[in-house]
Amino acid sequence: MEAQNTTDALRYSKEENIGTARYTALSGAMGALGGDFSAMRINPAGGAVFLNSSLTFSTSLFDVENEANYFNNFEKSVSDNVAINQLGGVYVIDNFNEDSTFKKFTIGFNYDITKSFDNELYIAGTGNTSIGEFFLAQAQGIPLNLLQTNPNESISDLYQYLGENQGTAAQNAFLGYQGYLLDAVDPNNPNNTSYISNIAKGKFNQQYASVSEGYNSKFTINLSTQITDDYYLGINVNTHTLYFNQSSFLLENNSNSGSTITRVGFENNLAVNGAGVSAQFGGIAKIADNLRLGLSLDTPTWYQISEQTTQYLESRRVFSGQTTTEIVDPRVINVYEDYTLKTPAKVSASAAYIFGLNGLISFDYSYKDYSAMEYSPIQDPFFIRLNNSIENTFKGASEIRAGGEYRINQLSLRGGIHYEESPYKNSQVLGEIFGFSMGAGYNFGSFTGDIAYSRSEQQRNQQLYSVGLTDTAEINSIYSNVVLSLGFNF
Repeated sequence: MEAQNTTDALRYSKEENIGTARYTALSGAMGALGGDFSAMRINPAGGAVFLNSSLTFSTSLFDVENEANYFNNFEKSVSDNVAINQLGGVYVIDNFNEDSTFKKFTIGFNYDITKSFDNELYIAGTGNTSIGEFFLAQAQGIPLNLLQTNPNESISDLYQYLGENQGTAAQNAFLGYQGYLLDAVDPNNPNNTSYISNIAKGKFNQQYASVSEGYNSKFTINLSTQITDDYYLGINVNTHTLYFNQSSFLLENNSNSGSTITRVGFENNLAVNGAGVSAQFGGIAKIADNLRLGLSLDTPTWYQISEQTTQYLESRRVFSGQTTTEIVDPRVINVYEDYTLKTPAKVSASAAYIFGLNGLISFDYSYKDYSAMEYSPIQDPFFIRLNNSIENTFKGASEIRAGGEYRINQLSLRGGIHYEESPYKNSQVLGEIFGFSMGAGYNFGSFTGDIAYSRSEQQRNQQLYSVGLTDTAEINSIYSNVVLSLGFNF
């Protein structure tokens, strides 16, 4: 069975501007600064910048606003989620031998939610393509006898058989046929492979709702060291946890002349769980009293992913003057074979200028080649086609972050901007991201309190389905984060 697509690969390869409040307020431009738990996920050498053993945890309010334009009808949807998004600790081991090249060693750990999947999307409008085209496109070429139940064979039995032996397209064709959305051109021929729709051409009032939840998180073990007064080196060993649930429902009504189907409801549910591993290597150098440069490399992340899906279809049928509701509910959980996804490697370069005790400015640049995303086993014919599609669809993308901090005694004021290119060769599919951030922190001595706000905006054209009903909605998304952090020094 095949359920994966290029969008899934991208979803699990992206990160957001979220972490500690200081990191968030500086838009993540901390690769050459270090001394922050979320900064360690950019450059592991930052662990050696900590002066004292520390513990920090952060909580966030994550908000997404989506405005959808579908055939000039605008709909807005909003989702919110509160989570503990960061927890980290570091133990600093100072070397009191002044003649030693190694000044200190640090051992740290950090948990970060790198991306939240909580989202709600509502699309509505009157289009000119029916959901029936989705089922019709996948039915063509499938023998009629595979879509008809045999005596003593239930809907569930045949649906499960098709999934295990023919694939997802055959299951969709089966739903459409059993829901009377389509008929065979030659209904008396069990080998018939051509089908026609029972939904006449015309206008279709469509409502599409999608709700998702979940997160991508990273747990890091950091080892770093300071060499002389000017150099820092570090390594991260990361484990990743992936959790994603999505439910979508399309409701379509029509009053077109000649339609025997006037209403369709189609539900799809997806549950994803995964675990991954990766590593990072980085260094920071003080090349002048106030200037620091940083360089880091993230290996690809290798995920082992499992997926499950369920489907449901209902239709309103007008036949021989009577109206009936047809329900096709297989009550079958499709369990897919586990697969591996390799996300892109990333290289980052950074620079920071420190104005004594008064403040700083910092810049980060990173690059990811999204065309390098890869599903495996690579010998699988489906994954061969999918990986070729990834190479033809995606490209390398740059990300630029800049931040600044100004200190007034124990009070720190912060701000930043961030920009990310579209990973698609066709940027109309998914546009660039541009955002800003701001925040403040106060050092109470033995502990610190910080707050940050981050906002970014992105546009995309979302296709409702991969085949048949391929009409797109223009989506403008605004992502907002409010982060609170509390840190303790020992």
